[in-house]
Amino acid sequence: MNVQDNPLSRLVPTMAPEDLRRAFLVTGLFQPGEANLRWWETDRTVMGAVVPEGPPLALPTPPGLKSTFFLERREAGIINLGGPGAITVDGRRQAMEPCDALYLGRGCRDVSFESAEPGRPARFWLMSYPAHAEHPAKHIEFKSAAGDRLGSREGANERTLFRLIHPATVATCQVVMGFTRLETGSVWNSLPPHTHLRRSEVYLYFNLSPGQAVFHFMGEPAATRHLVVHDSEAVLSPPWSIHCGAGTGPYSFVWCMGGENQDFPDMDPAPVAGLR
Repeated sequence: MNVQDNPLSRLVPTMAPEDLRRAFLVTGLFQPGEANLRWWETDRTVMGAVVPEGPPLALPTPPGLKSTFFLERREAGIINLGGPGAITVDGRRQAMEPCDALYLGRGCRDVSFESAEPGRPARFWLMSYPAHAEHPAKHIEFKSAAGDRLGSREGANERTLFRLIHPATVATCQVVMGFTRLETGSVWNSLPPHTHLRRSEVYLYFNLSPGQAVFHFMGEPAATRHLVVHDSEAVLSPPWSIHCGAGTGPYSFVWCMGGENQDFPDMDPAPVAGLR
């Protein structure tokens, strides 16, 4: 099967840094007392952040979705990256401890978010994709996630990957979601890198200290570029782009994928020796 050429992949090596950032970096979504959403045309992705500080915040329904409620034709995965909170779905309240996840299937109508401690607000990160079927909502406790140890200290990429929303824990149409935490002294994530034509991916970097950054590498393996990413900023990874990075200090990142294949190992390796 021939793959139709995507002109954006050929334009990336020629783009100025600010143009690259506008196209692939998502900033400013985590705002106190607000629910903010962003659309990305690849896999018709919607991502967003909800930071409730006072009364509960409702999940909005942007006019661009052309739907009567947000999840009319969509599903969503949510991870709480802040203090304890709760999400109410069609009248049923679900407590959300730090790093807990919640899957919402197509048809969930009324969704609202709240924080349990006003001085330590919850910080909900939401990823949504179109859904072809209805699956029930499910809460995934972080304390039940064992975590997979990856990398090595010698490679400066020792890390623990937590799969929260994936086929072994909950039935979804396409969303697969979790996060990775780097060990002290390690800086590299997702190394050696890879691509996967069967799905796109979004990285949200978090737990970076002020003044620290991750140098995130993207682009085709033979023509890589980089983005300087700070805390609570997200990077968009089209199917043709690698995604890996190195931090100047400790950090974690949420990864979320949408597309036609939920099999986690479905990756096309991009060996370091071939990167340019």
